[in-house]
Amino acid sequence: MIAENNKEKQNVADILIEALPYIRHFSGMTVVIKYGGHAMVDEQLKEDFARDITLMKYVGLNPVVVHGGGPQINLVLEQMGIQSKFIRGMRLTDAPTMDVVEMVLGGKVNKEIVAQINRQGGKAVGLSGKDSCLIMAKKLKLLHQTDIDKPPEIIDPGMVGEVTKINPELINTLAKEGFIPIIAPVGVGINGETYNINADLVAGRIATALSAGRLILLTDVDGVMDKDGGLISTINASTIKQMIQDQSLSGGMIPKIECALEALKNGVEKVPIINGRKRHALLLELFTDKGIGTEVII
Repeated sequence: MIAENNKEKQNVADILIEALPYIRHFSGMTVVIKYGGHAMVDEQLKEDFARDITLMKYVGLNPVVVHGGGPQINLVLEQMGIQSKFIRGMRLTDAPTMDVVEMVLGGKVNKEIVAQINRQGGKAVGLSGKDSCLIMAKKLKLLHQTDIDKPPEIIDPGMVGEVTKINPELINTLAKEGFIPIIAPVGVGINGETYNINADLVAGRIATALSAGRLILLTDVDGVMDKDGGLISTINASTIKQMIQDQSLSGGMIPKIECALEALKNGVEKVPIINGRKRHALLLELFTDKGIGTEVII
């Protein structure tokens, strides 16, 4: 029994030693995390995420969380008899849907994440893109290619926006004071309009504005998969283009990939896409030799 206990303690020590150079490397670095998918609805995973974020802050990183809330929004819309429609992974948003999106994202979901982190000893603060004009936006028009022999179709997605500017002063102020910003991806137009914005794209723009060292995108799969279902550990822009053309890459993974490439082009050092359904996925990605998921490169 004593030998088993000693071995277990040695394993723990080995893990801490493995993490040490990464903790030293990441100290003071801003890390933007897009939080969404199954990790936001499973109780154990929600607690794990809150602990991971709190630990990151305590060892010297500056985590900034941008969260989605698709399943929670879908549930409320269903209860209200409003049908959800998507194109290229984006929710088509009319006025009634926008009211629900803002209520769920900026209210219930955001404050729940804040409370979970605070219970773990962190100091989280919930924000909407409207706060201090954090996320400025304009109406998004989508081009949808249905036939390669015809010009793309222009689709009006309703109150869906694209980011025009990030004003990061509030985030920087909070981070310097030891707080962890938790951001709902709701943007504001120049005339006060409210826009629903894809959380992946918001996370990418915020990472760029903050000159973040890492942008980590949590999803419900291990990363980008090949045609045979195998994990692609590293993927570049040319491979991505080919996979989109042959439709082996589609749906919600497309905006994740697009925001990853955009962030890399604008100075973010690395963008891993990881499976948020794995317990302590963030710590495994940041503080172990192998990491997990798919790393997107230019």
